[in-house]
Amino acid sequence: MSVTIKKVTTKDDLRKFIQFGIDLYEGNDYYVPPLIYDEMATLNMSKNPAFEHCDAAYFLAYRGEEIVGRIGVIINHKANEIWKQKNARFSFVDFIDDAKVTDALFATAESWARSRGMEKIHGPLGFTDLDHEGMLIEGFDRMSTMNTIYNYPYYPVHMERMGYVKDQDWLEFLIQIPDEIPERYTRMFDVVKRRFGLTVKRFERKKDVFPYARDIFLLFNKAYKDLFGYVELSEKQIDYYVDMYIPLLRLEFLSLILRQQDNKVVGVGIGLPSMSEALRKAKGKFLPTGWIHLYKALKGIGNTTHVLDLMMIAIDPEYQGKGLNALMVSEFFNSAKKFNLTEAETNLELETNNKVHALWGDFEYEQHKRRRAFIKDL
Repeated sequence: MSVTIKKVTTKDDLRKFIQFGIDLYEGNDYYVPPLIYDEMATLNMSKNPAFEHCDAAYFLAYRGEEIVGRIGVIINHKANEIWKQKNARFSFVDFIDDAKVTDALFATAESWARSRGMEKIHGPLGFTDLDHEGMLIEGFDRMSTMNTIYNYPYYPVHMERMGYVKDQDWLEFLIQIPDEIPERYTRMFDVVKRRFGLTVKRFERKKDVFPYARDIFLLFNKAYKDLFGYVELSEKQIDYYVDMYIPLLRLEFLSLILRQQDNKVVGVGIGLPSMSEALRKAKGKFLPTGWIHLYKALKGIGNTTHVLDLMMIAIDPEYQGKGLNALMVSEFFNSAKKFNLTEAETNLELETNNKVHALWGDFEYEQHKRRRAFIKDL
């Protein structure tokens, strides 16, 4: 039976688009589903402020009445301007193991991009660096995190068959949290604070974080601006993410480094007890009972996990290479021990970011996942 491609034009289509990405992995032990309402907001032109500088289209592949694949295609005009490119991004891509399906999906995405003057297409990449990105190419037998994509091993095989090649790789690490922080880190902790006049700000109430919230995201802009594909968040995007993320924080795993002379945020570290098992139990639905699993995981009720997700570390470029990363790691691991967390899993780290990789050299660790952005000329 032939494959038919249908453009997503209605809210019902969009729900089907999101649900297919969940249904395809039913019974898989490593896939972690997103929350459907979060995905709906991300893909909604009227809610996601990224659409101030992005165009997008979403497509479903059908065989008869059955959905067999999906793909989103994005043009981030701001990114193209910054990086002097004419690139489209493919995103939210899932498909059964069938060449006719993948050929039809990607031909549609490529045609859409080409008709709008694009010269290349790469991905999977989202609207921003805070969206899921990077196709898994190693680590298929490891559970995903709430911030990363899981895909079947046949995905990269299809990409290469269609002529896509490596654009960029990211690595992920699993670190054993030691009973004692290495002495070198402990010494550096005190030296760095004294030498540069810094202090570590801790919080007891979430409402006390809000005066610093915008500065946290402005620091992300400053610290990440030269990294692959990064686009600085706009004022509206910062407001959007402040409202989204600050209520989810565990204050024990939020560390701000402030410059004492002016209270300027020069470093931030954000972690969370792993939400993966809770999201698997929620099956994409916050209601009626999904919220219970998420609440228990966030609050550490019932020892739902032994893993700390290292979500983000950002250091002001003026202070990079001066030991602040080590200070952050010490803060994370000291807090983790209080909650009986025994492992920490990193977020995506660019393959070329050797300074960050070197952080784990004093610990027992494993580079356990690799993911890739693929690219193709149009």
